[in-house]
Amino acid sequence: MTTNLIKILLVDDHKMIREGIKSFLEESKEYEVVLEAENGVEALEKYNPSTIDLVITDILMPEMDGIEFTGELVKKNPEVKVIALTMLNENHHIKQMLKAGVSGYLLKNCSETELFNAIKTVMSGNKFYSQEVTDIIMNDLSGDKKTKQRLSLEIPLTPRELEVLHLICKEHSNKEISDLLFIGMRTVDAHKRNLLEKTGCKNVAGLVVYALERELFDDL
Repeated sequence: MTTNLIKILLVDDHKMIREGIKSFLEESKEYEVVLEAENGVEALEKYNPSTIDLVITDILMPEMDGIEFTGELVKKNPEVKVIALTMLNENHHIKQMLKAGVSGYLLKNCSETELFNAIKTVMSGNKFYSQEVTDIIMNDLSGDKKTKQRLSLEIPLTPRELEVLHLICKEHSNKEISDLLFIGMRTVDAHKRNLLEKTGCKNVAGLVVYALERELFDDL
């Protein structure tokens, strides 16, 4: 494997989310997820500045959350580069992560392109905040206290859309979903488009986050 790959420690308590993020990161051929952790405690034990170039972490995790983890990590290595990748778009979480020393802050409904841009920006020594995060910070500074929208839109899903979403979360391909539900591939694609539009998600990983956040299925 090429030695100049950016080596990443991925910290998230949901295995399915880690696998989704890892999959599209490594498809780019520029990044390698060399270590994974379920919480801050495990991540601190695994982190080694000589083998890790970048840390991508969630915030809400058991044992040690992303805020405390980032703070402890920065104490160990002030030069560490950390990107928060989270569902939390509340101002106080953003402020806490910035205070802890995070280099970037993205929401989990971001596009793959935005995540790649964030990594390149942070690795070049600059800060990266998604547009939504920047707007929240600016609204707070300007005294705009209007209620922030939640990460995903609350639009009811049909029973069939829920079936398709469940199979997506179980990592079935379009062909497998087609066979299991006895529907055509074009119909599967149509349901996926509807799911993305209704939930406000930008990719399949976002749909998985949507389902997990709302505890839509008992077996996830």
